[in-house]
Amino acid sequence: MTETAHSDPVDDSNANAPADSAAASAADESQHRREVIRKRVIDAIAVFVLSAVAVLTAWCGFQSSKWGGEMSIAFSEASSARVQSIDFASQARDARANDQAIWVQWVLATDQGDARLAGYIEQRFSPEFAAAFDAWNAGGREARGPFALDAYVPPGTEEAAALSDRADSRFHDALENNQRGDNYSILTVLFALVLFLTAMSQRELQPWVVRTLLGLAITVAVVGVVILLTFPIRI
Repeated sequence: MTETAHSDPVDDSNANAPADSAAASAADESQHRREVIRKRVIDAIAVFVLSAVAVLTAWCGFQSSKWGGEMSIAFSEASSARVQSIDFASQARDARANDQAIWVQWVLATDQGDARLAGYIEQRFSPEFAAAFDAWNAGGREARGPFALDAYVPPGTEEAAALSDRADSRFHDALENNQRGDNYSILTVLFALVLFLTAMSQRELQPWVVRTLLGLAITVAVVGVVILLTFPIRI
């Protein structure tokens, strides 16, 4: 009898198994490589943000300190100018009192018709009052007296006014410098928020959370830099 040879059918699923396993392994390796690259990029960005913001924070602290010093100097100069203004104002007040005392004697001598005494007193007028007295005479003595004329400026009046204006100006500068220092201090708080968000993005979190935190940190940092560029600088 003739034996009939039977051939076993080929199992296609077993033949394709190695190929599917290799494809899956390659896909996993590619995914892992992408994850590693993504993490390295995020880490690099985070390090850059941390370093840049640390420098900006130090700069803000330096500027806040400088403007604080400028504020102290301006307050000191304003106080000094105010004291000098008061001294000159006192000098002007004393000069006016002396001129008024001499003026009273001249009025009494004139009222008594003592021209010799009146002339003697006129020779004792101060230069400032003499100029006002001459202007009063030139005006027909229509004004209430030499003291009512703009020509009468006792010594120390102009100096007192100039120093008073300087005191006001320097006091205003001190307030502005104080505000500038406060602005830089507030900006350090903003940059501290950037450092916090960046540090949180380095935690083991979901990728979308990491991206959100880092993106928010970069946004706040950019806003802080834009604001910083509008601030005056003191070296």
